Amino acid sequence: MLVANRHGKVIRLALPIMLGMLSQSLLNLIDAALVGRLGEVALAGVGVGGYAMFMLSALVFGLSSSVQAQTAQRAGASHPNIGQPLQSGMMIGLAVALPLSLLAWWQAPLLVGVITQAADVRAIAVDYFRWRVVSLSAIALTLCFRGYWNGRQQTHLYLRIIVAVHVLNVAASTGLIYGLAGLPEMGASGAGAGTTLSLFTGLVLWCWVSAKDARQQGSFARLPSFATLRATLALAAPHSIQQLWFAAGYAVLFWLLSQLGTASVAVGHVLINLSLLLILPGVGVGVAAMSLVGEALGRDAQIEAHRWGLDALRVAWLLLMVLAVPMVLLPEPLLALFFSNNELIALGKLPLQLTGIMIVLDAAALVLAQALMGAGAQRTVMILTLGMQWLLFLPLAWWVGVHLAHGLLGIWLMQLLYRFINSAGFLWVWQRRHWQAQAF
Repeated sequence: MLVANRHGKVIRLALPIMLGMLSQSLLNLIDAALVGRLGEVALAGVGVGGYAMFMLSALVFGLSSSVQAQTAQRAGASHPNIGQPLQSGMMIGLAVALPLSLLAWWQAPLLVGVITQAADVRAIAVDYFRWRVVSLSAIALTLCFRGYWNGRQQTHLYLRIIVAVHVLNVAASTGLIYGLAGLPEMGASGAGAGTTLSLFTGLVLWCWVSAKDARQQGSFARLPSFATLRATLALAAPHSIQQLWFAAGYAVLFWLLSQLGTASVAVGHVLINLSLLLILPGVGVGVAAMSLVGEALGRDAQIEAHRWGLDALRVAWLLLMVLAVPMVLLPEPLLALFFSNNELIALGKLPLQLTGIMIVLDAAALVLAQALMGAGAQRTVMILTLGMQWLLFLPLAWWVGVHLAHGLLGIWLMQLLYRFINSAGFLWVWQRRHWQAQAF
């Protein structure tokens, strides 16, 4: 297969995923704008409740990569029971999400109180969180469906359904927040109720599409074996733990920024959110690589699986370099979109340029981490990702930025070093090819 054709296939699979992720980011901004009209306390409460929900959702996030990796390898091997990883993921998802959501709903004041001690913010956050946590089972099952269809390289379904879900989310949240179209006026809690309603609607769509396909293909004729259940759990657990502690690492980073003052927190918040938005193309390419690597390994095409990882990495590098150019060459106009204070713009100028370089360096980690999970190497990814973040970056960020008083710039220089070493580590692991022995 020609290199251009291989790159084209990566882009075709990754583009719907990237657009779906972009729509999620836009939805977060719309939600903030809708709730922001209720005042800063309401906005802070929704932010706290949303972060608590994100941490809880991380416990089931690994189901997506687990189901996707197994499905892709079964597709490559022409396995007759390709739907069994989806079934096992759904069984595990319900077993985890249902009791966890009930416990979290009951203990919502305690959970939210860990994040904020402000009574007015906490009251809004608890109500919002309780509406959101009802949807944890829907999130777990949706992740399984997403992994299954991405594993079959049908990524367009993810885009279609998630856009429909987001449109409904905006309409429902707007109506419930402000009491429009005969709906009850719920204030900030309406945003949580609208999101939960849209997630369950999305789950119905996933069930309908999958049931229709199952009737045609007979792919769910048999219940999953104990071995499949065990494999699904073994692959999901490391990725879920990784997501939980990776998110906790960002909480520690914000705490470090708070030690430097309000200005550093404000600028750091913008820089982090910009970087999280702009790495989405790399994440999308990585998810596509997970399916391509898994499918190749299912056919026992070891060399081709290795090539897919490198092909996807080249595509991600190109996309991220294009996005990084404005950050490196035009940092002040970009920061002026967020700040009117010249001192904040000056404080963020060099860190923003470093962020541009950073997202390019991060390409190997973004893509090859997903590709390794396509081979079933979730534990390797967890150890490398968390080890680099918690044992290298965060201690260095505190030492250089806070202890040695080099401030925001010092922390961002350490983050640049961390991203470089992290990506070099993933590239080294990929080139050693020990992950090929972990395929199912």
